[in-house]
Amino acid sequence: MEFAEVVRRRRMVRRYADAPLDPADVDAVLDAGTRGPSAGFSQGTRLLALVEPPDVAAFWRATTPSGVTGSAWLDGMRTAPVVVVVWADESAYRERYAEPDKARSDQSFAVPWWHVDAGMAALLVLQAAVDRGLGACFFGVPPGRWPALREAYGVPAALVPTGAVSLGHPHPDDAGSGSATRRPRRPRDEVVHHGRWGG
Repeated sequence: MEFAEVVRRRRMVRRYADAPLDPADVDAVLDAGTRGPSAGFSQGTRLLALVEPPDVAAFWRATTPSGVTGSAWLDGMRTAPVVVVVWADESAYRERYAEPDKARSDQSFAVPWWHVDAGMAALLVLQAAVDRGLGACFFGVPPGRWPALREAYGVPAALVPTGAVSLGHPHPDDAGSGSATRRPRRPRDEVVHHGRWGG
């Protein structure tokens, strides 16, 4: 598929067909997620791939606040056969920028590059899914559920889940239900400025 077509077709899928994924497709998507840019080549992004049904079920148990029932969004997302959790390691960036070749750089980390890089990895996963004919959705994990998520999979306490990506074959009835179906995309001329603001 041409890159422009991948970009155009990418959307968030919130319900998946009951169909297995080809392991080669999953591997290709995960490989793409490892190819994102990394500030200072700190490489602080980690991907936790949950491909077995018990592991996927454990993700939803760990991340769903108690008492949450009757959620159409959650019911749809739970149909995904694969979940990829995208983790960010702040310490990798702080250690990297303390090394001699970076120590003199004016790096206050006002922008948390660990989450920026993790977000880029997530976007590559989303785009690779489209390229392989799959659907995907990036979503956040409630902060109050981070400890349970770490405990469920033995993730070190220093890592923070920037978000997760559900992955699978789009359900035929999933025509899109998110904000993008209710809000128009901003015109290009409103988003892109040339030379100066408003230009």
